[in-house]
Amino acid sequence: MAPTSETLTAERILEATEEVLRRHGPAKATVVDVARALGVSHGSVYRHFRTKAALREAVTKRWLDRTSEALSGIAADEGRDPESRLRDWLAALFAAKRRKAGEDPELFATYSVLVGEQVGTVAEHIADLTGQLTRIVAAGVDAGVFGGADPAATARALFHATGRFHDPVYAPEWKAPGADADFAAVVDLLVRGLRT
Repeated sequence: MAPTSETLTAERILEATEEVLRRHGPAKATVVDVARALGVSHGSVYRHFRTKAALREAVTKRWLDRTSEALSGIAADEGRDPESRLRDWLAALFAAKRRKAGEDPELFATYSVLVGEQVGTVAEHIADLTGQLTRIVAAGVDAGVFGGADPAATARALFHATGRFHDPVYAPEWKAPGADADFAAVVDLLVRGLRT
């Protein structure tokens, strides 16, 4: 294979892997396909990712991290009241997941398969998201806005209670005419329950 003019980095490999997965799907995409797309040997890809499983795990983590990063600014914004932060964080999570499912359904379906393979990566992602929620809930408890003795348990409950609006299993329902109204009703109910 002809060497590329750009330095081969893990990020370039992950970008190419995403394109290969979009084109071929998770069942048919190979490391050789990724290397071919980059114009390098498959050995060059293996120097960055020791196995195909490691490459798939890294591309899944990258995809999940995009959501976490988008939400982290809301969770960290201590200049805003906790209730607004909570509402905005939940709305941003729903919007991010819905956007991923709607704008690139082939890649979303691919990632749904990959996420099923990456139990540890998904658990880390959920821990990060519930950690962000915990910070928001703890700020609300500290400010006397939210009740509750255990912000972490409350955050996990909030995450699970809103699962219909971020768990990929429910993606077909996100386009339904009443989805936004259902989301607003659930968030209103949860926030009312949290208030002291």
